[in-house]
Amino acid sequence: MDAENAKKALQILSELYADTRPALHYRSAYELLIAVILSAQCTDERVNKVTAELFREHDTPARMLQLSQTELEKYIFSCGLYRSKAAHILSASRDIVDKFGGKVPEEFAQLRSLAGVGQKTANVVSAVWFEKDAIAVDTHVFRVSNRLGLAHAATPLKTEEQLKAVIPQSDWSKAHHWLIWHGRRICHAQKPDCARCPLRSVCDAMRQGEDAQGRRIQERKENA
Repeated sequence: MDAENAKKALQILSELYADTRPALHYRSAYELLIAVILSAQCTDERVNKVTAELFREHDTPARMLQLSQTELEKYIFSCGLYRSKAAHILSASRDIVDKFGGKVPEEFAQLRSLAGVGQKTANVVSAVWFEKDAIAVDTHVFRVSNRLGLAHAATPLKTEEQLKAVIPQSDWSKAHHWLIWHGRRICHAQKPDCARCPLRSVCDAMRQGEDAQGRRIQERKENA
């Protein structure tokens, strides 16, 4: 995607999703951190149901550490990967208490030092809670940005680097949400709704004669 079309794509996205907010429910940096850890390979809707119960009595690192791993696993079982997530949450909570005075650290490297906190999770917390310029590349952002042509990368980290190069820094955090919501509402993983996508005219996949899943449009018409 050339610079002109990238600018058009970002303008369209900004207008479509101007009022979007994170779908996860949280009231503190700690609750956001835990919710994002739980969201790996799980829907935000499911995470919100789980955290509504979990955070009722365990909404701080100290209170979370009152739970054994087995007890925590029972709370988060439906989120999937519950054993590793429980271990990470308890380890991260212990470090927050012991190393950071009970507060989620703001410095990026310190965030990344916590168990279960990868590049995406640290970027989400940085952007959403600490209001820093960051682009978190989840599955939606990775899929949509590479389909559109805002990035051409094989990994989330390379996608993040390329998005930072094409998106103005002041829009990094907002663009993260624009791309997520476009992935949820239109550019789905399995059945993207290309027919009603407002980005058709600037989408690299469409301009190359393919739908968003890389299937040749003409071939599909001939075989219809």
